[in-house]
Amino acid sequence: MSLTTRVLIALVAGLGVGVAISSSGNPALQAIPGYLEPLGTMWVNALRMIVVPLVVTAIVIGVNSLPDPRSIGRIGGRALLLALVILASAATFAVVVGPIAMSFLKIDASAAAALRSSAIASSGAAVQNAQKIVGFGQWLVDLVPTNPVKAAADSAMLPLIVFTLLFGLAITRIAADDRAVLMRVMQGVFEASLTLVHWVLLAAPIGVFALTIPLAQRLGLAAAGAVAYYVLLVSVMCIAFMALMYLAAWLIGKQNPRAFARACAPAQAVAFSARSALVTLPAMLEGADDILHLPLPIRSFFLPLAAATFKAGSAVMIPIGVLFMARLYGVDVSAQQLVTIALMTVVTTFSVPGVPGGTIIVMVPVLLAVDLPVAAVGLLLGVDTIPDMFRTGTHVTADMAAATILARFEPAIGGEER
Repeated sequence: MSLTTRVLIALVAGLGVGVAISSSGNPALQAIPGYLEPLGTMWVNALRMIVVPLVVTAIVIGVNSLPDPRSIGRIGGRALLLALVILASAATFAVVVGPIAMSFLKIDASAAAALRSSAIASSGAAVQNAQKIVGFGQWLVDLVPTNPVKAAADSAMLPLIVFTLLFGLAITRIAADDRAVLMRVMQGVFEASLTLVHWVLLAAPIGVFALTIPLAQRLGLAAAGAVAYYVLLVSVMCIAFMALMYLAAWLIGKQNPRAFARACAPAQAVAFSARSALVTLPAMLEGADDILHLPLPIRSFFLPLAAATFKAGSAVMIPIGVLFMARLYGVDVSAQQLVTIALMTVVTTFSVPGVPGGTIIVMVPVLLAVDLPVAAVGLLLGVDTIPDMFRTGTHVTADMAAATILARFEPAIGGEER
């Protein structure tokens, strides 16, 4: 039985057991998830533990594997352009379909009042976190870390990637003998990190099962009405956009659809359970190498960058969340405001932290742009579990699709490997 099958079985089993415990009303059974959750957290921590050495060594090796290091600029420029196209497509998809879908949502007045009260009561932490979002100037300054070791410890992946990229480029300019020694060390650390990846992935079914049971217990079957409609809509739209990414990988990236699906499945399973794009990186790298056979620079340079910064699922979810809040508060959104929502969404997705629920934090500027109360994020934060699962799965699928497209148009470095 493949790892993917075992992980999916664990996911379904965990959901089933969690819902059963939630509906049982038995205090002894309801205590079980509390004992299992630390086991799942340990598994997620093990994945996070590997991310920094894997990203650092993969980027350095990727930079130094290029015949001409200047091609990093070409790959980086194309990667940014492709990311903007994908994010803009996701946001446009959401603002076009979202208003139509929301027109079918009928909200009872008393239910709306209760939901608004819930939003105000639970928004404190979200608003506090949102206030930590820095302006563009400070964001630009923070790209260059004063201490790359601290950036690694804080999981500040984008500043760490900037440092690693510069460090990798610097290695290309030193004496050949010294460069060879450094690259042997980097290759050794990379191989050891991959070995750790295999070990941790072997425990994936256990980790996913342990994470899913308490998740399902907390959710139960209580979601209904307007909130259930929002959760279902975000999930369906994420699935639809993932399908578009499969289509793009096939038609533009020229990848076999079955091979692409097999390459994405393990990372998607991790995404659904851990709800963090960063921890899916090991599984993405394995699928890109073993199944898709993408060129090394694309795997080593683009995928770590994409996992840290490109959040296509957020570009789908943010407009839907804003439109849902507008519907809830009885605010009509004009065509001009829809354009504003789409543009703001594309910009804010680059600052989404790679943690569960990170997208909710950066929604505040978009809400303010269309004069909606910031307190609205409290409600979305409270029901974000399922949308976050599908959102993170969309991140992974879009990253893998973008990697196949970039690889196709890099014949100088990828022609022989593909």
